[in-house]
Amino acid sequence: MTDIKPKIREVLEKGHLMSLATVDDGGVWVADVVYVYDDEFNIYWMSDPDVRHSKAILKNPQTAGSITISNKTKEKNLGIQFSGKAERLEGIQFQLLIKHLAKRGYPAPDLSQAAKLLDGDMWYKLTPARIDITDEEQFGFDKRNMDL
Repeated sequence: MTDIKPKIREVLEKGHLMSLATVDDGGVWVADVVYVYDDEFNIYWMSDPDVRHSKAILKNPQTAGSITISNKTKEKNLGIQFSGKAERLEGIQFQLLIKHLAKRGYPAPDLSQAAKLLDGDMWYKLTPARIDITDEEQFGFDKRNMDL
């Protein structure tokens, strides 16, 4: 069987937005967030703790998401879908902030600037339990998956 980890890393590297699905008392909700990731496929993002998806995570950590690279007509589909548990992280998470700002094209801040740059936002982490990949070029429309 083909090792899909390199292709998953490619999607994480090339992608910019993650569509994050949460559930609260009002039902299912999806929000797009700019993300960064680590070598274990954990996904991180900054969000206002008062927005709906951030509040939902505190009540129900079960989440799902997708990242799609292909976005043009007739372009081969490439993207991932995943499910897992999300949590709010405490503190500035300076290394994540550096990665996040670099992804958005900004220079690395000084530690003294970190709290101001967060501007009240908190860090969140999604630890995937399963990742599915759609790679039309390699597998056609047959998804491959990886349990973590």
